[in-house]
Amino acid sequence: MRVFNYASQPSWMGLLAVALLGTSTVQAIELDLENGDSIKKAAKQVANNMMSYYTGMNPGDNPGNLPDPYYWWEAGAMFNALIDYWFYTGDDTWNNITIQGMLWQAGENKAFMPANQSKTEGNDDQVFWGFAAMTAAERNFPNPPADQPQWLEMAQAVFNTQVPRWDTTSCGGGLRWQIFTWNNGYNYKNTISTGGFFNLASRLAKYTNNQTYHDWAEKAWNWTAEVGFMTPEYRFWDGASDLTECKPINQIEWTYNAGVYLLGAANMYNLTGDPKWKDRTERIINSSSVFFSHDPPDVMYERACETVNTCMVDQRSFKGYLSRWMAQTAQMAPFTYDIVMKRLKASAQAAAKTCTGGINKNVCGMKWTAQKWDKTKDFGQQMAALEVIQANLITHVAAPVTNDDGGTSKGNPNAGDKPPKAIPPGLDYDITSGDKAGAGILTVLFMLAIGGSTGWLIWD
Repeated sequence: MRVFNYASQPSWMGLLAVALLGTSTVQAIELDLENGDSIKKAAKQVANNMMSYYTGMNPGDNPGNLPDPYYWWEAGAMFNALIDYWFYTGDDTWNNITIQGMLWQAGENKAFMPANQSKTEGNDDQVFWGFAAMTAAERNFPNPPADQPQWLEMAQAVFNTQVPRWDTTSCGGGLRWQIFTWNNGYNYKNTISTGGFFNLASRLAKYTNNQTYHDWAEKAWNWTAEVGFMTPEYRFWDGASDLTECKPINQIEWTYNAGVYLLGAANMYNLTGDPKWKDRTERIINSSSVFFSHDPPDVMYERACETVNTCMVDQRSFKGYLSRWMAQTAQMAPFTYDIVMKRLKASAQAAAKTCTGGINKNVCGMKWTAQKWDKTKDFGQQMAALEVIQANLITHVAAPVTNDDGGTSKGNPNAGDKPPKAIPPGLDYDITSGDKAGAGILTVLFMLAIGGSTGWLIWD
């Protein structure tokens, strides 16, 4: 380090040197987890960085879409993060943008199946938008105009369009990854699709106290266990091809798979008080310890890709969802509070220390365990950092509302009954056995691609 001899310089030059030296000092986002205002300030800085990627509100752009290389479903996840941000902080800066984007992308049947996504949309993509709508209902986010789709109605529409896709022609049930036969991955039944359906069903059951949602949540959970996507130790694998009756199973673990089942189980416990749901919630939170480091202790990491630098665009956001769902679990199942808050605090503090990149020295990195910027920047990383930081405000806010205790969002049990066109524009040809075989081949190639980047974990 160069040392200035200020005593030998004119006073104004000394002051200038001190000022310049100060501007070159790298400072992470300041975060005092014992101070709510500090958490809110840090969350706002990270949210500002995250929203610098979004252009959907600009004239001529498509509301609700993120630019390449980011995927449509991540925009749904972003709006969920913004709804929570408003609820945690009281800052309504992005409320209008959120309402605009979600209504635009709801589509004709209000189930988040817009025509502009019909060539690529999967069940997991759709349900992430359903999560955002469900969160808006649970948090009493400002309702859309009366002549527009309502939050609860949209969440119900997603559920209602996914129920007919429960597929018993292979593997005994479950949801396929993709909706349409011609899409790569149609023959893959993955945990996040069925887990998303379970999560949404459980939260609808809690919100409405309707037995149908309760029954489907039980069914989705049971199938996940029976097919082997959830182990007896309550760890969650990625999925399997239905061409071989879901054997062998792709034994890669992602943070969001554990998280999506965790919150669903916690809601079922809160709704029913059944000891089996308490046990399931507790065992998931315990088994998820595989995603938290020992040094530094209790800091979350994406073990399937982060340690070998192979995390792809969508995977860079996954830690944010486990953070989000852990915080909400602490409200639904208070017995998890101690372990949840210990992990959220350690992870948030570490994440904030990575936020030293970019021109303003506050862009967040991927590797929270490094506790310094790893010279990467990405939308998903910003969203994950926002989620884990603002999750520490969970003790400052009320629990989710329901129809019976203050919920204002209007529902429609028959929402989504106007089905989307079976074949989207540009694909109006007959689906042949060759097309289906092609989809199967693409699924196999997809499995091989994943195995190449993260397959080592199967033998971990």
